[in-house]
Amino acid sequence: MSQLSGSNGRPEKFEIELHEHDIKISPKANKVDRNGLPLIPQPSDDPEDPLNWPLSYRIFVLLQASLLSSLGNINTAIINPAYGELSKEFGISIVAASYQSTAAIAMNGVGPFLFIPLANYFGRRPLYIITTLIGFASALGCAFAHSYGELIGARIVNGIFPVATALGVATASDVFCLHERGRALGLFTVLFTGGHFAPIPGGLIGQFLGWRWIFKITAICNGAALLFIFFFLPETLYIRDQTPSEVTKGPRTAVERYLWRMKLGRSFHGRQLKLSDFVWPYMKMVRYPSVVFPAIYYSAQISFASILTAVTVFQIFSEEFGWNTLLVGLAYGGALLIGSFLGETAGGWVVDSVMTRARQRAGNESAPSEVRLQAIWPGEILAPAGLLIYGFSIQYHVPWIVPLVGLAIACFGVQCLTTVMYTYSIDCYRDKSAEVSQVFNFTRQTFGMTYAFYAIPLAKALGGYGWLFLFFACIGSILAFIPILFLMWKGEKIRAAME
Repeated sequence: MSQLSGSNGRPEKFEIELHEHDIKISPKANKVDRNGLPLIPQPSDDPEDPLNWPLSYRIFVLLQASLLSSLGNINTAIINPAYGELSKEFGISIVAASYQSTAAIAMNGVGPFLFIPLANYFGRRPLYIITTLIGFASALGCAFAHSYGELIGARIVNGIFPVATALGVATASDVFCLHERGRALGLFTVLFTGGHFAPIPGGLIGQFLGWRWIFKITAICNGAALLFIFFFLPETLYIRDQTPSEVTKGPRTAVERYLWRMKLGRSFHGRQLKLSDFVWPYMKMVRYPSVVFPAIYYSAQISFASILTAVTVFQIFSEEFGWNTLLVGLAYGGALLIGSFLGETAGGWVVDSVMTRARQRAGNESAPSEVRLQAIWPGEILAPAGLLIYGFSIQYHVPWIVPLVGLAIACFGVQCLTTVMYTYSIDCYRDKSAEVSQVFNFTRQTFGMTYAFYAIPLAKALGGYGWLFLFFACIGSILAFIPILFLMWKGEKIRAAME
């Protein structure tokens, strides 16, 4: 096997066949998927290349990264139904009680700026372990806080923990080829939005055991996750132009493979860590319309339909229906859980199907990434529709089932468009998946943190929650959607001009 430069200037693999009178050099056949299309990226010949791992093992790895992202969001959102308990404990208003969640949301967007460059240098596995340890310790700190100031401080540290919300997307890209990523990211995002499930246990625990036990049980979950990933989450960062892994050079027992995959402190050829890595890669990504426009659109939609409703739900449902912590948690969490699960189940399948059909029509691997944007319409229609149902049903005091149905519809739509936006931007810049994901993460958390401060006062100023969510629906589904339409039209040419 040897390498020569191809017509595009990049090295291509060749097979050399030796005959009695001549030497025949022919390009090595590309590895293809079940539809006969070339795999992107092309797996190496190293059995320890994550793309060569068995499908069941790759799904197992994806599930661990996805559940870590879910656990991070649960850490942030599980206390939401218990704002009333915090209000009584510390003698503050319910709105002020929500600020500890706002602090955690803000740090969710900041933490990955530090950890993703470290993960690109030292590997994914060490950073997952370190941040999960931070989550365990800080959740205990929240549980034993003696004042609201101490709780805010512990929540700020706890907000650093969910690095998997950004790094998990890079892990999915590490272990799945292009044609599989829609479904892979669909699975990731449905588990990533574990904050939708969080109000259910949060309401139960808060009602019967008190708010401190919410954080104690969260810490126990973090500790269990830490032990599990220490023994079972392998390193997925792999440099395909490096020498094959040392485990392939000798005996290949199951134990040797396990130890290789779990090795900490592995060196990655050609990787350097510079101070600029903590800022410049993200600034560079913001320059690209195919990243920043989807990030803004996605952030506006998920902030209105998920984050905003999460931090205001207790005040709204306790005022309108006289519900306690338990009822708010069960009803709100159940509605969002159903909507997110159905939305992601549909969204990942639709994205992959759209891309596969486009590549088959093109007859090669060059179908433009903008094809993925054709799958956005269900989310674009359903997200604002659900918000309007939710807002106006609250304003006109209709039975409680109606606003919950509105929430489920909005969540369904948001989950569909989340998969589309993530897979599109990552497909455009495949080698920068972690940085792209962090642009999404930071934008989402910044939007969500901002809305949380003024949503309820703005609703009162506008004359009701119906007008509040109409205002937000117009911003998310009209103003923020116009640049997405532009990308559908000119996105491919813009990307080509900026390369």
